[in-house]
Amino acid sequence: MQIIMISLSFILLTVVIYYVMNVVYFKFKRDYLLPILTSTIVIILILLIFNIPYETYMLGGKYIDSILGPAIVALAIPLYKQREVLKQNLVPIIAGVTVGVVIGMSSGIVFSKAFGFSTEIILTLLPKSITTPVAIQIVSTIGGVTSLTAVFVMIAGFTGAIVGPTLFKIIKVDTAIGQGIGYGAASHVIGTSKAIEYGEEAGSMSSVAMILCAVVGSVMGPLMAWIFLM
Repeated sequence: MQIIMISLSFILLTVVIYYVMNVVYFKFKRDYLLPILTSTIVIILILLIFNIPYETYMLGGKYIDSILGPAIVALAIPLYKQREVLKQNLVPIIAGVTVGVVIGMSSGIVFSKAFGFSTEIILTLLPKSITTPVAIQIVSTIGGVTSLTAVFVMIAGFTGAIVGPTLFKIIKVDTAIGQGIGYGAASHVIGTSKAIEYGEEAGSMSSVAMILCAVVGSVMGPLMAWIFLM
């Protein structure tokens, strides 16, 4: 009974915090107030302040985590609605995603080497712009640290979602397809959640980019590691 109460408490805590941060985000409309980012920070601070072990929090958190899969699958609905747009722009979408994957991986390698990171960390950083489950599989294949992969993926996601709007204004990317592909290719699920704010078409394109990045990245990851590091 005690475990059930603890689980329910942390589920309720997470939902309430996210709701409050979501209200704050839509009230002030600041990109750095993304609810997925601010909620994460608030929950971490609560765990640290009250000295609550991560394992204890996950008694409830695991149930929220379990619905992420169905939530991602639900992205297929707007994707289906925009299928004609996808068919008409298939070649530019595939080309854009492929370029995005190559630049994302190669830039990570270049900057990591410039800062003197070890080969192991560079390999861990390589698939940072690919959704977490696929990124972990890539890293386990090429020899990185899988426990750090999720951290780098989250940082890439938050960075892209926060910087994206400003960057789009600077380089004048004002089409739903361009914005969607940019978010999906650079910031996976977190970027897709941001792209949905631009409309159904941008969200659908971001979903496509995220999926294609996972496929292309699975091939390009080991290849890039072999070319630059082996």
